Amino acid sequence: MTITDMPQTAAPDTPASHPPGRVSDAPEKASSAARNVSSPDKRKTIKPTRDRLMTALSLVAAIGGTLVGVIGFAMSYSTLAKVALSWGFSEELAPWFPVGVDASIIAFLALDLYLIRKSTPWPLLRMAAHAMTGATIWFNASSQGQISTDPVQAASHGVMPILFVIGVEAARRLIIQKARLEAGTVTDRIPLHRWILSPIATPRFYRRMRLHNVTSYPEMIRRQQELIAYEQWLKRKHNGDLSKATDDEKLPMKMAAYGYTVSEALALPHQQEREAEARAEEAERRRLDAETRREVAQKKAEADRLEADGELEAVRARVEGQTAQARAQAQAQASAAERAAELEEVALETALIAEARAREAEAERKEADEREAKAAADVRAAELERQAAEKRRLAAEADRVAAAEAQAIETAEIAEARQRAAEADQAAAETEKAAAETRRRAAEADRLTAEENERKATADANTQAARRREAEAEKAAAETRLAAAEIERRAVEIEDAAKLTPRERAVRKVARMALTAGAVIVDRDTDGAHRELCRFISIADVQREVDVSSTDTASKYRQEAAALLAEGYRPQQ
Repeated sequence: MTITDMPQTAAPDTPASHPPGRVSDAPEKASSAARNVSSPDKRKTIKPTRDRLMTALSLVAAIGGTLVGVIGFAMSYSTLAKVALSWGFSEELAPWFPVGVDASIIAFLALDLYLIRKSTPWPLLRMAAHAMTGATIWFNASSQGQISTDPVQAASHGVMPILFVIGVEAARRLIIQKARLEAGTVTDRIPLHRWILSPIATPRFYRRMRLHNVTSYPEMIRRQQELIAYEQWLKRKHNGDLSKATDDEKLPMKMAAYGYTVSEALALPHQQEREAEARAEEAERRRLDAETRREVAQKKAEADRLEADGELEAVRARVEGQTAQARAQAQAQASAAERAAELEEVALETALIAEARAREAEAERKEADEREAKAAADVRAAELERQAAEKRRLAAEADRVAAAEAQAIETAEIAEARQRAAEADQAAAETEKAAAETRRRAAEADRLTAEENERKATADANTQAARRREAEAEKAAAETRLAAAEIERRAVEIEDAAKLTPRERAVRKVARMALTAGAVIVDRDTDGAHRELCRFISIADVQREVDVSSTDTASKYRQEAAALLAEGYRPQQ
């Protein structure tokens, strides 16, 4: 493009790092010449050779570093053991002094390398290892006496630990660089010649790379070139007066200090507008969602209210049905009791009439038997009287004959006949006496029969009175049940009007059960009311009446009913 053309913005998927743009024509020609010279076959040949060389160098470095370390530690061990012995350590502890010093160096350096490998470095370990290394160097250098006396000899004893630390630092640098390569966080170094040729601008350049995490030095060069080119284009557009440029046009210069490229800075207004539109759309969506949730909540509340009204109507209908059923049952029971009383009364009257008739028939039968016995006794008495009369006649005939004969002559036969006549008179007297005894016994039987009939009549009257009283008691019980059903109906209507909960209805029903059963409740005496309810109403009665299976719930209902009665609850009579 020419200097007067507007630079294009970068596409969203443009990589963050680009190869450096050309500064002059010479680099491009050189690079094109290099590309023409190199070929794919040659690169394939060079790469295995390079890998073999690196492997060989790694082996040499590893073997050499290990050898230097072993030699250094061996020399240090011997020297420090002698120093420790000269410093007053015992012969047993003196050999352990160099082991502790050198082992601490190895341990600290190994742990530092391990933490670096795990991307959690701790600088204190490195400083501690260097401090112990410095102490080892000082101990080895001073083992031959004063350092100032023979510095060359002192340096020869301290050079081996220094070489070992250098080797470890090289390994540490290699591990850190490998970890950065694996993580993609390798930061390019600014060439030394730039620091020399541009000592003032380079620190600012370095600062921008570190602050904005730009790891590629060519990428930073490209950004700077784009910014300078854009600034020159803007000056040319406004004839060298940048004050005429709009705020959006000045954005690349303002945002460069914050790590934005020219394309990113120019795209900021459009991006912010899109984000603002997205935020507005999100706010509108949230508002619509809130309105939708509010409408759903309102409809759900309306549905719950309608459902509650339906449940209330269902409960009211069920209670009214139960009340009507209880009223019908009470009326039916009262009618049945009245009908049963009437039937019992009719049956009682019928039974009394039948029993009276049976008693009359029995009395008539007994009277007939008595008359028959009396007639039989009269017949026997008449027969005896006839026999006695016959005997008297015979005696009179005998007397007449005897008298006739006496007139002629009194003989022994006449005397004998008179004796037989006297015996006949005696037998007739005894027969008369037996007939009188029979009549007396018949009269006594009549008296006993009359007394028995009187006792039976009294017992029948008592039975009739008892049955009449039983019918009256049944009728009174039916009337009581009818009155209780009416009280229950009115109480249910009052509870419906008060919109009581099912639990409150159940408690009041238990209280009405207690009052119907005859419980006497004293106001403000909850304990006494509970004892009275326990005396008249059992847990099973409460379970049956309020249709609950839990005895604990039934007991709580009874306790709450006692408290309610103690507070003065009485259903409307």
